[in-house]
Amino acid sequence: MRHGKKFNHLGRKTAHRKAMLSNMACSLIEHKRINTTVAKAKALRGYVEPLITKSKNDTTHSRRTVFSYLQNKEAVAELFREVAPKVADRPGGYTRIIRTGYRLGDNAEMCMIELVDFNELYSNEGKKKTTRRSRRGGGGGGAQAAAATEEAVVADAEATEAANEEATAETQEAAPAVEEAEVVEETPAEEAAPEAEAAPAEEAPAEEPKAEAESTEEEASEDKAEDDAEEKE
Repeated sequence: MRHGKKFNHLGRKTAHRKAMLSNMACSLIEHKRINTTVAKAKALRGYVEPLITKSKNDTTHSRRTVFSYLQNKEAVAELFREVAPKVADRPGGYTRIIRTGYRLGDNAEMCMIELVDFNELYSNEGKKKTTRRSRRGGGGGGAQAAAATEEAVVADAEATEAANEEATAETQEAAPAVEEAEVVEETPAEEAAPEAEAAPAEEAPAEEPKAEAESTEEEASEDKAEDDAEEKE
C-alpha cells in the first residue's frame, strides 16, 4: 500500500519520472506551450514554476541550480534570456492549463499547458486602464472635483462654439464663389440666345428675292401666252 502519497507517481519509477518532467520542462520553455495529459501537466506545473522563479535572479548559482534540473544548456539560456524578463513582474502562476478533450483509445483527459505571458490573445497589455471617479469622500475633494468638471464642460463648449464659427465662416466664404460660378455659366447661355434669334432674321431676306423671281417668271409666261394668242388671231 502507498500510505502518505503526496504526489502523482504517473506510473513510473523515480528516475523515469524526473527524466520525463525534465524533458517536458525543456520543451515548454522552448516552445512556450505543449499538449499532454492533465495529470502530467499538473505534475509539470509543480516542477517548472520553481525553476522560473529561480531564473528571476540571474546569477551563476541560479543558472547552475536550474541546469541541475533541466540538463540542457539551450533551455537554461532561453529561460534566463527570454522567459525571465517577461515574467519579472508576475508573482507566481506562470503557467496555464487549458483542457482540450479526451484522447482516442484510452480516453485520457488531454490539455494544453502554456506560459501565461507568451499568449497574446489573453494578455492585457493592449487594454487601457480606466479609472472610475466616485463622489464619495470629504467635502473639499468633492468641491474640487465638481469645479474641475465644470471647467472641463465650459472648455468643451467654447471649443464647440469656435468650431461652429469657423464652419460658418468657411460656408460664407464659399457662397460668393458659387454665385460667381453660376453667373459665369448663365452669361454664355444668354449670349447664345440672341445669336440664335438673329440667325432666322438674317435668313428671311434671302427668301424675298426668290419670291420676286417666281413672280417675274409668271408674268413672263403670261405675256408669252398673250403674244401667242394674238399671233393666232
